[in-house]
Amino acid sequence: MNVENKKNLKDIVFSILFVAGEGIEKSFITEKLNITDKELEKALKELQEIYQGDNGIHLITYKNKVQLASNPAYADYISEVLNPIREKTLTRAALETLAIIAYKQPITKLEIEEIRGVNNADYAVQILIDQNVIEVVGRKDAVGKPLLFGTTDNFLKRFNLQDLAELPDYEGLLERIKVIETGEEEKSDSLYNEFKLPDEEELPDFLKNEAGIETISGNDEIA
Repeated sequence: MNVENKKNLKDIVFSILFVAGEGIEKSFITEKLNITDKELEKALKELQEIYQGDNGIHLITYKNKVQLASNPAYADYISEVLNPIREKTLTRAALETLAIIAYKQPITKLEIEEIRGVNNADYAVQILIDQNVIEVVGRKDAVGKPLLFGTTDNFLKRFNLQDLAELPDYEGLLERIKVIETGEEEKSDSLYNEFKLPDEEELPDFLKNEAGIETISGNDEIA
């Protein structure tokens, strides 16, 4: 579809992003609107000049995608009004698990447990999958073909990163996601049950419908 009046391109792009509600590949927009990369970038620059700072809506980019998002400065107000029963707050254990996955991906659940020194990371991993900050990226080429986990695009958006190359150091990420290292967890606050791990890892119930899971060798990395 050709955009007849390029003067309206900025408003057309804004409308698309507003209705989409999620990130859209820049290349997809240029292809469908039959415009050049330069024309799109010009429109996005004009939008970014408007939707930044104190504005309630911000224009964000990540992994060559573009999206409208609420101003993070107003997150508490948004949550108070719209999300009284919103998603569960990530526990410290889940956040530490997320930090490990971010830096060690692709990584198995057993490897996460070894790093954290716990016997079961099922609960933390399930919470992170439910909140769409991690996903199954394949299976490790090892005994039992254990699942491999990596971060999602939503992880990048949630922590205001354009790509994984922008990850701060480990301590910096823990600070960003408000994790306080207090040493060994108290038993009363533990999320984990003590039990022996099976020799081979079975697909958890919450992932039994997962399709397209590939086997990845231990040395492979996420593209």
